[in-house]
Amino acid sequence: MAEQQAKLHAWQGVSFTRVTISDEFWKPRLKVLRQTTLPDCLTKCEETGRINNFAKAAGLLEGHYEGKYYNDSDVYKVLEGIAYALMSERDAALEAEADRIIGLISAAQEEDGYLCAYFTLEHPEGKWTDMEKHEMYNGGHLIEAAVAYYEATGKRELLEVACRLADHYDSVFGPGKRHWVEGHEEIELALVKLFRVTQNSRYLNLALWLLEERGHGYGAGAIWDNPDWGPAYCQDDVPVREIRQVTGHAVRAMYLYTAMADVVHTTGDSAYAAALHRVWNHTVERNMYLTGGIGPSRHNEGFTSDYDLPNETAYCETCAAIAMVFWNHRMNLAFGDSRYADVVERELYNGALSGISLSGDRYFYENPLASPGGHHRVPWFETSCCPTNLARYLPAIGQYVYAVTAEGLAVNQYMSSEAELVLDSGLGVSLKQSTRYPWNGRIELEVSPAAAAAFSLRLRVPEWCSGYRVVVKAEGKGTARAEECMDQGYLVLSRTWSPGDTVVLELEMPVNRVRAKPEVEADRGRVAVQRGPVVYCLEQTDHPGCSYDAFSLPPGAKFRVEHQPELLGGVTVLEGADEAGRPLRFIPYYAWDNREPGFMQVWVREQEDGGLYRL
Repeated sequence: MAEQQAKLHAWQGVSFTRVTISDEFWKPRLKVLRQTTLPDCLTKCEETGRINNFAKAAGLLEGHYEGKYYNDSDVYKVLEGIAYALMSERDAALEAEADRIIGLISAAQEEDGYLCAYFTLEHPEGKWTDMEKHEMYNGGHLIEAAVAYYEATGKRELLEVACRLADHYDSVFGPGKRHWVEGHEEIELALVKLFRVTQNSRYLNLALWLLEERGHGYGAGAIWDNPDWGPAYCQDDVPVREIRQVTGHAVRAMYLYTAMADVVHTTGDSAYAAALHRVWNHTVERNMYLTGGIGPSRHNEGFTSDYDLPNETAYCETCAAIAMVFWNHRMNLAFGDSRYADVVERELYNGALSGISLSGDRYFYENPLASPGGHHRVPWFETSCCPTNLARYLPAIGQYVYAVTAEGLAVNQYMSSEAELVLDSGLGVSLKQSTRYPWNGRIELEVSPAAAAAFSLRLRVPEWCSGYRVVVKAEGKGTARAEECMDQGYLVLSRTWSPGDTVVLELEMPVNRVRAKPEVEADRGRVAVQRGPVVYCLEQTDHPGCSYDAFSLPPGAKFRVEHQPELLGGVTVLEGADEAGRPLRFIPYYAWDNREPGFMQVWVREQEDGGLYRL
């Protein structure tokens, strides 16, 4: 995309608190999150000493710090997830436990506002000496949790801790003070959140300063001293305004771009916008897997060279997929282009969702696209950023469904839900969405403004969709007229809407055989299968007696589409046959490794070339 085409739209996001999800796909998952995942993460944080580290730092318990120096962040992420859960449904016991932990965190904060339990307990003389030690990374997650908990409960204790911590940062770092390049980005986007809730411009200015510190040779510490990594590992190789390609550690890169997108949305900075468009194109067009996974290499938990997308050794960290959601959601709000919401969708149903079991208490850190066997979800990790990231990501997915535009409303994701929205004009509009997505492409929207009014309704037409039909109906009057046009991947319907009007959108949802670009060596001569937003895979348990990578799809292979409500929480499977006539069953990639262990593969050998489209 040419830089001059990067038009700023600055749509307004819609908080998930204004969206009630009734979806048959997502509602059960949110129930499991509340009943299993959040309590599980709390228990693990207790058992591994993560919570007691704060009590020790506060002098309330004796003992040494337990675990990695960044373990504080896991507690903060779980608190953020609890806050989101409380926004949806107040729970006195859960809130009381969160308040207890917040009390320990507050007690552990030092008099000058500094807060990092590892350094307080084990290495007080080492504060601010190694930019890799995650001091501000931990603080960023504290700030995000504090903002969420304040918005959920109105309680200010954690927010005041966050403000004192940010004030401490601002007293030590900034123009005319010390330089700092945080080795793991996170603080930058968190400070923008803190600015938005407090309206204290010091926090926004500090975020901007931290972004501008990168790429000028100020970085110092373990990353910069490691010849295998160097400054590119933590995106410190070029100034952020000059970024042209994605480098280094995948999660760090995505958090950086998320913060930059927040700045664009807040300030309209054109240089940041141009850099974001360049790096987005480079990331998505050359370095993203079909599932939305990014970062092929275990060595640096990130990127190597263009089109290096191996399947068995794909790292594809769960946190990186979640961070892709964060970044692309912000890009969608900033630029009003559906291609960013398309990436959010790809992560929602594939790359991010695969990170958690259907039971809600086992997790993937890595998400390969093929496994001969032996790769399985586990209950916890020594570095457990992925489970705790899932705990805060899933309960807030309602925020990705709708947006408010200058001309009206946009529907970015399709899931059964009800939303109370407010147009820029101040008019309230209720939306009710009914669908069996992602298994069925029919979406019905009931549009009910508080009074008849003219505005536009944008409906995303997904990149995988080859055709659609739309009908607008006026309550009690049958089919109605609306002006239609396509704009940046959205079907735009403009009319004077009245209470009870409905829109029925039917997206064609055939089974697509997907081929990678020819530059992707790992996928040459192979084909993947996708239906709607869901990427499919073969799993050993459905093919007893067959060996790994023993299948080959013939040209023109046909698939039978069947929804099986009792299988894997309710999934649509694709059934066909290989070139030898052996039956094949493809299941959604996100659902693999929830039954008997065995092999899995997304990309299957193909008998000969030909197909529908390339990624």
